[in-house]
Amino acid sequence: MTIRLPHSSIRLLAALAATLPLLAPASAQAQEAGASSWGLGLAVSADRKPYRDFDDKLQPLPLLTYENRWIHIAGPGVDFKLPSLGPVGLRLRSRFGFEGYEAEDSPWLAGMHERKGSLWLGAAATWDTGPAQLSAELLADASGHSKGRQFTLKAERRFQLGAWDVTPRLALQQQDRKTVDYYYGVQASEARLGRPAYEGSSAVNLQAGVRVGYTLAPRQWVFVDVGVTRLGSAIKDSPLVDRSSQPAVTAGYLYRF
Repeated sequence: MTIRLPHSSIRLLAALAATLPLLAPASAQAQEAGASSWGLGLAVSADRKPYRDFDDKLQPLPLLTYENRWIHIAGPGVDFKLPSLGPVGLRLRSRFGFEGYEAEDSPWLAGMHERKGSLWLGAAATWDTGPAQLSAELLADASGHSKGRQFTLKAERRFQLGAWDVTPRLALQQQDRKTVDYYYGVQASEARLGRPAYEGSSAVNLQAGVRVGYTLAPRQWVFVDVGVTRLGSAIKDSPLVDRSSQPAVTAGYLYRF
């Protein structure tokens, strides 16, 4: 694994998007009080892409969060809060995806066209049942790169243990045929010896993880998040892929103003 800056600002935004679920606890107190809050920090993130011989990177990430009664901003992601329907919270959501690659990222991808990260727009609903917080999210690719959609169901529970907080999570994500084909398919013009043409179909990925945080002081929070995504068969069957899962780890520090 090498340590270097991303190829472009898009790669940096893409990596920031991966941290969005991690920053929710940092603004939970402000949300409950109806006030606004914001935070600044720094994190380091690493994940293993499923592509063959991929040049995985250890990624430094600046963290920025802001939340008030109507809006939640974390990195390149923005949620607009809608009036709740009883116990169900509703949001309009935008985020920049961390999918994609460049041909130089792996010798196996030589001759492939670049697959760009997408701007995803859609809606989300949350329901705090007490034992767990449930959420559903439906997003569509507004950038027009994949022209696809994805739907995610997630359950998580935050446990407060003094200065420590522990949040396990479990999610199912369904990616439609266009999304899988764009990021894992091989066009006829891209086919090579050992890399046949491949047309993707819809896939369901299983995601699991846990975040452990520690409050250093009333305004200072550090965390480590470990997760893994079990890839659906339509992704695993791609000639570009050589593993069935995608692990990831992020560690960081956030100061809340």
